Amino acid sequence: MSRNGYVTHVVADGVSAYELARGRDFDLLILDLGLPGHDGLTVLRKLRNARVTLPVVILTARDAVSDVVGGLESGADDYMSKPFAFDELLARVRLRLRREEPLDAFLLRVGDLVLDLRTRRIRAGDRVTDLSAREFALAEILLRNPDRVLSREQLLSHVWGFDYDPGSNVVDVYVRYLRRKIGAERVQTVRGVGYRLKV
Repeated sequence: MSRNGYVTHVVADGVSAYELARGRDFDLLILDLGLPGHDGLTVLRKLRNARVTLPVVILTARDAVSDVVGGLESGADDYMSKPFAFDELLARVRLRLRREEPLDAFLLRVGDLVLDLRTRRIRAGDRVTDLSAREFALAEILLRNPDRVLSREQLLSHVWGFDYDPGSNVVDVYVRYLRRKIGAERVQTVRGVGYRLKV
């Protein structure tokens, strides 16, 4: 890799891989699953749980579909099986580095309310909370339209789709769920119309 302009750091066990990836400023991690100490999937899950977002390319001898799916669902950005062509690995590394964007590109902010588009977590002041898929979609449209009144029909079509029953109270139910996580005062009810995220 160094011949191609990359500065590399190699470790031989999962514990060291986790500590270095979490504690130092790397651009990308090439991760073997068969590591002593912590295996590669454990390292990957711990990094994602610690909100480490650097790109991870798994490079391993495990080529079963279940291994590939498990790696990607655990947060890997790419998966390569051994034996491999070195030129292909370089191409995949270049692709991941090119696509890497600043972390702020994945954050929506309104005051002290911050929605992370990657992790589906929302921060309200000092409190960080995980959101369900519906709560996340509802929070996203509210944060993209701060201080704007959004009708129940707009929220229903954005979060649940046009084919959802317009007479349903599901919007009101999920607004209550979201209020419990970010504070009731942040989402205002506009009687007869819908809801507004207070700025």
